[in-house]
Amino acid sequence: MKPTSRLLGGAVAAAVAMGAAGAMAQQPGTLRIAMTATDVPTTTGMPNNGFEGMRFLGYPIFESLVLWDLSNPREVAGLRPGLAERYEQDANDPKVWRFHLRRGVSFHDGTPFNADAVIWNLDRFFRNDSPQFDATGSAITRGRIPVLQSYRKVDDFTVEMTTTRPVSYWPYLVTYILITSPNSWEQGGRDWGRVAALPPAGTGPFRLSRFVPRQSAELTRNDTYWNEQGRARLQRIVLLPMPEANTRLAALRSGQVDWIEVPPPDAIQSLRQAGFTISTGSYPHVWPWVFAVGRDGSPVADVRVRQALNYCFDRNAMVQLLNGTAEPSVGFFKANDPNFGNPQNRYRLDPARGRALLAEAGHTPQRPLTIRIGISTSGSGQMLPLPMNEFLQQSLQEHCGVRVNFEVVEWNTLLGALRVAPDQPQWLRADAVNISLVSSDPSQMARWFLSANFSPAGSNAGHWRDEAFDRAFAELEVERDPARQAALLRTAHERLVDNPPWLWIVHDLNPRAMSRRVRNFTPAQSWFQDLTVVEVQ
Repeated sequence: MKPTSRLLGGAVAAAVAMGAAGAMAQQPGTLRIAMTATDVPTTTGMPNNGFEGMRFLGYPIFESLVLWDLSNPREVAGLRPGLAERYEQDANDPKVWRFHLRRGVSFHDGTPFNADAVIWNLDRFFRNDSPQFDATGSAITRGRIPVLQSYRKVDDFTVEMTTTRPVSYWPYLVTYILITSPNSWEQGGRDWGRVAALPPAGTGPFRLSRFVPRQSAELTRNDTYWNEQGRARLQRIVLLPMPEANTRLAALRSGQVDWIEVPPPDAIQSLRQAGFTISTGSYPHVWPWVFAVGRDGSPVADVRVRQALNYCFDRNAMVQLLNGTAEPSVGFFKANDPNFGNPQNRYRLDPARGRALLAEAGHTPQRPLTIRIGISTSGSGQMLPLPMNEFLQQSLQEHCGVRVNFEVVEWNTLLGALRVAPDQPQWLRADAVNISLVSSDPSQMARWFLSANFSPAGSNAGHWRDEAFDRAFAELEVERDPARQAALLRTAHERLVDNPPWLWIVHDLNPRAMSRRVRNFTPAQSWFQDLTVVEVQ
């Protein structure tokens, strides 16, 4: 099957979004970014809209005790000390981690950062009876961090956290606890809804200086940022939600914005010819269908069906459809990753094998497999979900006779499936949901696949369970030897291929297009990017 040429059919609704961008005329030292989000991510210190929200309304403003190290684009991003200058796992009790906080750090409102502020933020997310409890932010944070048992202040600049079991990768999870000023909540009348309309205070290299709901957010440089070497070169960033790809393209071509996330693939060549910069790069991200393995009555509860679907579509044609802005996915990690392992299955287009597996599971040409998939119109890391899913629908039908029906909803509605069991209404009665997800480190593998992390307690939303995977991870979580950790990770990944919890489709290459005025940007191998080094001429 040849890839469809109708990437984004229908009229382009550019006028409204470009009207918002037009109000933000180009100014010296200002970078204007068109996001894929349908709305401005929430601004209270734990943004929604997935990791695109964290990329633009999270880390630039708010920080965590541990931060991502985005300094080396040649390697997958690791960790570096953040608001904690150092941390360690207790030598006698591996469930206990101790964080030694930086001194002399202030929030944007001038109030001091200390252990009391850390405990206040942890209560915000993890203590339902705290005055500052934030139900929305808590749902997001707890979904990412299901293993925090308790925490305590040791002294003014030391905090201890205790996990429910030993977790060797705990520092990776700490990156998702963003710290905001308790004074912001007080200034908002102790109401998170009102705080969202005010400039909240973090400790990051940018401040949120202006916010217009559903239209834009404006960040300005924090000239007193505690890390002098990390102070921003830009004076200002303007963020604009533009969920429709052709709208973003029109805004870039007309000079309304300087930078767009996920340009339409069929426009990339003409953008290059017109002098725009196209930025792509490998990063830990996978674009799958998340199977509802644990939903009674779903055909995808049968491993043979899940394996068959992985043999029944053309990944190379999908990459061609995307004009090379993605690469085939045959597992959670990329095939050339040393942690990929040596699974029995190496997925490729193999209709004969796919049809044979379907027949074993009782699905024949006379009784074809019919599945329902929940998808979104756009969203964080979703690339081009409508044409991509349309391609999958055609490819699965052509090669294996599989009938695919879609339930199309807004991105944040679809995200609700990650937080509940697969038999709940948020799953849209679907056999899978198409949500692109991060694949950066062991903590993410545990988050999506450990049976201990079944939603709603964690983010194993499909309720996939594999005993060999769980055993390997149980050993990995208490192992301190890096070589042995790597071996266990490979074993766990082999199970993700041979007993697939997801349909492995593509890893995208994080494409974005920029005006030639944007300088000094090199994409990190991460969902998150260092905007402090970017310049606009």
